[in-house]
Amino acid sequence: MAAEHAGEYKDLVVFLAAAGVLVPIFSRFKVSPVLGFLAAGVLLGPDGLGRFADVAPWVEWLTITDRSDMAVLAELGVAFLLFMIGLELSWGRLKTMRRMVFGLGVAQILACTAALSALFLVMGQTLDTALVAGMALALSSTAIVLPVLAERNRMGAGSGRATFSILLAQDLAVAPLLITVTVLAALAATADGGLHPAAIGTALLTLAPAALGVGLIVILGRLVLRPLFRSVARAPGRELFLAAALLIVVGGGVAAQAAGLSMGLGALIAGLLLAETEYRREVELAIEPFKGLLLGVFFVSVGIGLDLDAVFAEPLRILSLALGLVVIKAAVIFTLARVAGLKSRQALETALVLGPAGEFAFVILSAGVAEGVASPAFIQSVLVSATLTMFAIPLLATLGARITRRPRRLETDDEVEQAPELTPPESTVLIVGFGRVGQLVAEMLKAHDQSYIAIDSNSRAVTAARRKGEPVYYGDAANPEMLKLCGVDGIRALVITMDAPGKVDEVVGVTRTLRDDLIIIARARDDRHAERLYALGVTDAVPETIEASLQLAENTLVDLGVPMGLVLASVHERRDAFRKSFQAAMPEARRRPARALRARLPERPAE
Repeated sequence: MAAEHAGEYKDLVVFLAAAGVLVPIFSRFKVSPVLGFLAAGVLLGPDGLGRFADVAPWVEWLTITDRSDMAVLAELGVAFLLFMIGLELSWGRLKTMRRMVFGLGVAQILACTAALSALFLVMGQTLDTALVAGMALALSSTAIVLPVLAERNRMGAGSGRATFSILLAQDLAVAPLLITVTVLAALAATADGGLHPAAIGTALLTLAPAALGVGLIVILGRLVLRPLFRSVARAPGRELFLAAALLIVVGGGVAAQAAGLSMGLGALIAGLLLAETEYRREVELAIEPFKGLLLGVFFVSVGIGLDLDAVFAEPLRILSLALGLVVIKAAVIFTLARVAGLKSRQALETALVLGPAGEFAFVILSAGVAEGVASPAFIQSVLVSATLTMFAIPLLATLGARITRRPRRLETDDEVEQAPELTPPESTVLIVGFGRVGQLVAEMLKAHDQSYIAIDSNSRAVTAARRKGEPVYYGDAANPEMLKLCGVDGIRALVITMDAPGKVDEVVGVTRTLRDDLIIIARARDDRHAERLYALGVTDAVPETIEASLQLAENTLVDLGVPMGLVLASVHERRDAFRKSFQAAMPEARRRPARALRARLPERPAE
């Protein structure tokens, strides 16, 4: 009995072993992790080690045999990826990129569908089969392309932003394409295959649940999301926050599936809704590990699905079909990208990574076979060829990146102005803690035209600040990933205003591990705390007790009639003396870069 239960988890153990052993080996030899997962899928599938199960029965324990469980997890991986995309977009940003998404993106789908359908008609397929196959293969792989581009730091380039826009249009088009397959089936079911209004009307009625489902997701999301996360943020520990984040991703996907849409589209909408809240950065941190692991399952499932017997049975036919697919799609996308204003090398890189097929091709092709409007034998060949092209994406991405690295005028951000910037927010200062002190610092920064964003772990303070339009996010600034998401790599200064000395120390220590050249100004409790902060590497520490004493002394002297200039000079002299005594606690290794940093700062104005 125990052995039977152990067998239920065998596939999961095999996958984790592949993630922990095989993929790191690929990475060590500078092979893309995506390609590593794909290769692991082939090796661990029935056409890999599974071939030797008859000779050595123990080999079965090293293979993944239940594809259904892997398929469910793989679908979740795609949903998590699209959810993260939604978090980076927001409705406003989606609106600004509408020309690229609904212009270039839609044009790509229509043009590639037409070109590929024409090819399949020439090959002798029926119109219905050609249309279904053309629509399916017009789509590219969001799940593979985006991680590969991010791995090569190409998302910020003009080609990366254009690629993202087209992929987003394709993801939005999955539901309409599935409805088109249903329409084709309804037309084929009529006696003469004519365009009967009743048949078309019945097929188009499938749009109603989809539209209703999207509307309900949006309305419920706007009403529920912020109160939900506000509630869990106030609870102790991070477990409830993580559970709420997972609930939103999976719940949005399941709701979309119930409405006849893809799970990924529901997760994308949920991400778009959360992007408008102050909890987006913390949610992104909570979801990231799940996204990476589940996407690995997706890549492994693609590798398992490669039918090597079919490839070896008709190698010329399969390889020719795969090559033809990539060449035709790449040619069409290159032409459209040039028309849309991309430079030649940007257009070529975009075309290369989008030329292969995508994961939603399997959904549409399977629907076509199930509805009886596509030839099963031909679709099987198409599926194998599509899988082969997906294996080529990391290699094509590398080729495209090398092409664009050749000496050339640097790309400017306005070359694809409608595309999103999937980078941390640009700001001059990052404020940690947005209580009364942090708010005053923000007001002074605004008065001098200095941009800023803030982090606070108090959900009430964050909510109140967001209502006033302040750029404040909920999260833990002691988490290095949170600091990165808030743009610590690009800011000029970090101001820590929290009144918890231990937490201030933690944030300073983490920040210094990320950037040694950053200006850090921290609030200190007293002189001992200030000495400790200088030892940790702050540029300036502001002890509350000493500043309060100096302020009291200044007001007393001025009220007694001492000239203001003399009072201010003595206050500054005393403050500098305190600072020098505190800096004596700073290690010499840290003191040298601190002196260099201070030398770059503007001089204090003379009194």
